[in-house]
Amino acid sequence: MKIDIVNTNKETVGSLDLKDEVFGGRVKTDLIWEAVIQENAAERRGTHATKNRALVSGSGKKPWRQKGTGRARVGEIRNPLWRKGGTVFGPQPRSYDYALPRKVKLAALRAAISQKLSDGTLVVVDTLETPRSEDTRKTKVTAEMFKNLGATGKTLVIDTKHDERFMLTARNIAGVRLVATNRVTARDVMDTNYVVATRSALEKLQESLG
Repeated sequence: MKIDIVNTNKETVGSLDLKDEVFGGRVKTDLIWEAVIQENAAERRGTHATKNRALVSGSGKKPWRQKGTGRARVGEIRNPLWRKGGTVFGPQPRSYDYALPRKVKLAALRAAISQKLSDGTLVVVDTLETPRSEDTRKTKVTAEMFKNLGATGKTLVIDTKHDERFMLTARNIAGVRLVATNRVTARDVMDTNYVVATRSALEKLQESLG
């Protein structure tokens, strides 16, 4: 499998060989689903809490004696059966994070990139470094570059190490997100319309996912 490498004006400047055993074959969407669900769960705050009978306000005194009144026995006004009483088995603060095997995460990322390749929404550029001239240190120039590449809407930019000048010009563009190769996940890839990756980034991903 080969993919064209373009410059910032989407002019073909070369090609890159992709291994079929890495990015070829059936896309395992179930692994993508597992990785996305796990990452979403890890980001849940889990700060929900309800008051049980020990935390709700009110006296702990027995309202009336146990026998002889003809009324139902009760120990305190904070019991769960009464109005404004404590909650039984209510939600308490906890973490929703859970471990997912590393092989599953890598396989999910491999499947996500393969999906973008089959959809034709992955663009490989030779470099994203911003030239040193002052007139190119503008967000307008970077936005025009994404337009030339056909990357509209939510766009994920993957590089081994993002150029600082490029980051300064791209950080204010709506929908554009920059992620390094060692931090990208399957959710990052699937939560975008287009993926723009540098040649070095895709080569490193192919090496680590192989």
